[in-house]
Amino acid sequence: MFTLYRVALPLCVVMGAFGIMAPEALADLGTSFSRAIFRSLDWFFMASVTSFLLCSFYLALSRYGQLRLGGPDARPDFSRASWLSMLFSAGIGSGLLFWGVAEPMTHYSHPPITAAGTPEAARQALLITNFHWGFHAWAVYGMAALVLAYFGFRKGTPYLAGAPIRAGFSGRWTEPVAWIADLIAVLAVAFGVAGALVFGVNQLYAGLTFATGLEPDNMGTSMGLLGVITVSFLISASTSLDKGIKWLSNINIALALALMVFLLVVGPTSYLMRIFATSVGDYLSNLPSLTLRLYPFEDVRGWVEGWTLTYFVWWIAWAPFVGIFIARISRGRTIREFVFGVVLTPTLLSVLWFCVFGGTGLYEETMGGGDMAALVNEDITGALFALLGRLPMQTMLAIVALVLVFIFLVTSADSATFVLGMLTSEGSFDPPTRRKLMWGLTLGALSAGLMLSGSIAAIKALSIIWAIPFTFIMVIQVGALLRVLPSEFEDAAAEDGVEGDAE
Repeated sequence: MFTLYRVALPLCVVMGAFGIMAPEALADLGTSFSRAIFRSLDWFFMASVTSFLLCSFYLALSRYGQLRLGGPDARPDFSRASWLSMLFSAGIGSGLLFWGVAEPMTHYSHPPITAAGTPEAARQALLITNFHWGFHAWAVYGMAALVLAYFGFRKGTPYLAGAPIRAGFSGRWTEPVAWIADLIAVLAVAFGVAGALVFGVNQLYAGLTFATGLEPDNMGTSMGLLGVITVSFLISASTSLDKGIKWLSNINIALALALMVFLLVVGPTSYLMRIFATSVGDYLSNLPSLTLRLYPFEDVRGWVEGWTLTYFVWWIAWAPFVGIFIARISRGRTIREFVFGVVLTPTLLSVLWFCVFGGTGLYEETMGGGDMAALVNEDITGALFALLGRLPMQTMLAIVALVLVFIFLVTSADSATFVLGMLTSEGSFDPPTRRKLMWGLTLGALSAGLMLSGSIAAIKALSIIWAIPFTFIMVIQVGALLRVLPSEFEDAAAEDGVEGDAE
């Protein structure tokens, strides 16, 4: 029987080579595939992600919320503040840096229904952005991590996508389905991280163009930057600089928060805080109607596919990667604390982030110098630096942002090579260095293939191509958790010292 490594790696190499040799064909393939699936199963993906959110809160608020991951004697390995900080860093990467200004400004200029460029369009732009990056996104991460953590800490299974299926079900079908789940998880991580690398490299190039006056849209320079980043994370992966990567990650989060606070203080502070309060109210009050809204009576199907559905499936693409990380750092937490920590706190911080960055962009567009929307429409990758160019100490801010993007990319890719090595080494927490390096090279090749496609829409589509089938895997994983919880609760509750019939 072929091992997972010998199947997954060649598939990724072939797709990367295909993208390098025929980028337009690869872009067309990814876009056509995702569009066809979304148009027939859009309701399924919306319902699945919504069910993850509902399930997470059900588990937190039910009697199962008392169960502790790791047993009654397990205690958290990290303080609550450190744990929440790591949760936030795990889920966002360079995504908030790339889309913090770009997405609200894009929805302001091209809203799905509201007239563009109006006050209502600005309000709706932040509402839509928060919907894409809020509860639903973190519920996907939360459920992916909770399933792995529960079976890992309480049942001793490896952190593999197929492990809950093997442990939660019986029958001849379980092993083949579990193996397929492991394979799809690897491919989803590889393509999802490769897409994030491409967005990050494009943003890095836009920042260098802003700071140094490089020639815009130079593919050769962009590929050179990708090469530098690839070499950097390969060196890190080969030398096992775990403490160094952790140190850099902590610095990155501190810098990101410092940048946000700086914008909040030097920008229109009162205006931004009013936006934050309004956005929280809008988000909570509109969440039920947004959750399952697919616009069947409006001609905006392409917008829903290109934004909402793509985002929701993108979170699923990152779920195996982020889920493993969150699961490993959450030992000793109760299910209730886990859900509230993973879903509520990062959502609130994400809303604040978009209100500060997107709100500052909207302020510049409507009350400042104007032309922010035009700059973003012209080059979405340079949205952050276009905004920083309007602020005091713009050169220093640009340097900080460039450092942030670079370290986020290196640490994310380095972590991905470890996770991919682990997933293809039967869950080993010490995968062979050679295997990690092979995955690092493959990520570089995949990223190059996606970059050559030259289309933001195509990159998004190709990044989620394997996450689409992984949605079905997540549904089965959650089903496995719900299946074992009732039958095991009495014994587990007695062991943990809580009442078995408590609600």
